[in-house]
Amino acid sequence: MASGVQVADEVCRIFYDMKVRKCSTPEEIKKRKKAVIFCLSKDKKSIIVEEGKEILVGDIGVTVHDPFKQFVEMLPEKDCRYALYDASFETKESRKEELMFFLWAPELAPLKSKMIYASSKDAIKKKFQGIKHECQANGPEDLNRACIAEKLGGSLIVAFEGSPV
Repeated sequence: MASGVQVADEVCRIFYDMKVRKCSTPEEIKKRKKAVIFCLSKDKKSIIVEEGKEILVGDIGVTVHDPFKQFVEMLPEKDCRYALYDASFETKESRKEELMFFLWAPELAPLKSKMIYASSKDAIKKKFQGIKHECQANGPEDLNRACIAEKLGGSLIVAFEGSPV
């Protein structure tokens, strides 16, 4: 069931910037987004970037020590959201970075919000071509490192965001 919700151009631009890693100067790398949270506009007609809800690569180690923990803490306790997270992980053979798409629908969110976000998910996913990993989380317990490692590759994953799994 489609909701008719539109995806704002800025959301698409952020996805493209996160997906395409150009050879960048150190200053440009610091401005690259590690995580971004998206919400519905007040009129519920478009998916927009939630103001102030992002983590920049340049913040890691400066104001952000555990980017994934900070990301989880940015999600609201009583409402739904979409998010992109640039996950860094290691297998026995190599280190990788891949984008993850999240639908956050906590138990305490109003039923109407859950329905709108669920029915609008296809609209945003169509704009996010090439996402390999998707996660629907209904509470913080769905966002622990072991659960995320499972989504990224199961037993092949030995570390997530620099910490052993």
